[in-house]
Amino acid sequence: MAVDAERWFKRILPQGLLGRSLLIIVTPLIVVQLVSTYIFYASHWDTVARRLAAGLVGDVGAVIESLRAFPGPENRQRIIGIAANRMDLDMRFEMGGILPNTPPPPPFGIMEEALHAALSERLQRPFMIDARSYEREVAVRVQLSDGLLEVFVPRKRLFSSTTYIFVLWMVGTSLLLLGIATIFMRNQVRSVRKLAVAADAFGKGRDVANFKAEGAAEVRQAAQAFNLMRDRIKRQMQQRTEMLAGVSHDLRTPLTRMKLQVAMLGDADGRAELEEDVAEMEQMVEGYLAFVRGEGGEVSVPTDLSVLVGEVVGRFRREGRDMDLHVEDSLVMPIKPQAMGRVIGNLIGNALRYGGHVWVRVGKRPGDGGPGAAEIIVDDDGPGIPAESREQVFKPFFRMERSRNLATGGVGLGLTIARDIVRGHGGEVLLEDSPLGGLRARIRLPL
Repeated sequence: MAVDAERWFKRILPQGLLGRSLLIIVTPLIVVQLVSTYIFYASHWDTVARRLAAGLVGDVGAVIESLRAFPGPENRQRIIGIAANRMDLDMRFEMGGILPNTPPPPPFGIMEEALHAALSERLQRPFMIDARSYEREVAVRVQLSDGLLEVFVPRKRLFSSTTYIFVLWMVGTSLLLLGIATIFMRNQVRSVRKLAVAADAFGKGRDVANFKAEGAAEVRQAAQAFNLMRDRIKRQMQQRTEMLAGVSHDLRTPLTRMKLQVAMLGDADGRAELEEDVAEMEQMVEGYLAFVRGEGGEVSVPTDLSVLVGEVVGRFRREGRDMDLHVEDSLVMPIKPQAMGRVIGNLIGNALRYGGHVWVRVGKRPGDGGPGAAEIIVDDDGPGIPAESREQVFKPFFRMERSRNLATGGVGLGLTIARDIVRGHGGEVLLEDSPLGGLRARIRLPL
């Protein structure tokens, strides 16, 4: 139960930084308002209501005592007139009137409770309060010895408008502060989002030039750290490319001399084996350089992935290969077309090498709350790869084919290069069982 409650609580909470920041601001604000309102209603409003009721009951009591001290119709009319002019009390006296024998409704609200308590304490006479029959007045009926006294009191004498004013000011200022906080927090969150977008674009191999650090001090510090990291990675890649250019030149020169010396051996014994060794060494050096070089300096450009896959499949079909292609929709996205074409060609080439027929599918798949992903699936009907070996084939120079024949197994860098390029685009390469009996290679690229 505790785990379910925790999951439910996390699910209803805001997931974004802006929502959580506003929740941190709003929660104490609401708590302060609730505490202030409770204190106001429990003390201030109750005190004011009791004092207003006591003042009214005092005026009514003074009128009743005056009626007892000065009996007679003329004095009664004079006293009622003075109460109307000086006390703002509309009084009517019913000679011989009696209160109804039905029990009055219980007092409702702070105003009625305060008036009921004051009448019970000060008058000590039978009375009845009617606060619901009239919109702007409260009727109080008091039983006297010779009749029934009706008193109509304006509600403003029993009710203080400071209650509504207090609540309106409190809610209004809170909404104003919340609006100001939302504007400032949105500006701060915008800086964090820009940094996240820049980091994501750079992680997908796209150029992020002139990223400006802005926002709070901590956000600017993170942005400056990102810029330094970007520059260091670019320098490292450039130095690696320059070093590989020198290594490529230095390694190819002795290999060329070795090929020349082998060619001059004529029909000597062991010449074929030497030529095979030199060819293997040359192919391994080229594969190693291709692996370390990665995607080179190619820039990501908006490319229709469906068209790119169609071009790669077309090259294989022109070679007489048996292939099926199914394109679901046009998918334009920023990628490095040469590098991605190399990945697709590598996977299709592997499928054709080990299977007789290859199926290629391109389409869009939904994502977890995001824009989704582009997916390229390559299926074959070959022997496949055991599940326990599917992760190992991505390791450099790992070959399922153990023979020295490079035509059947390569040097073991094709899938390594493919995964490196796809991950540079922010995607992933997965190997699965194909429903056609062989191996399925799935490329997933975020849109």
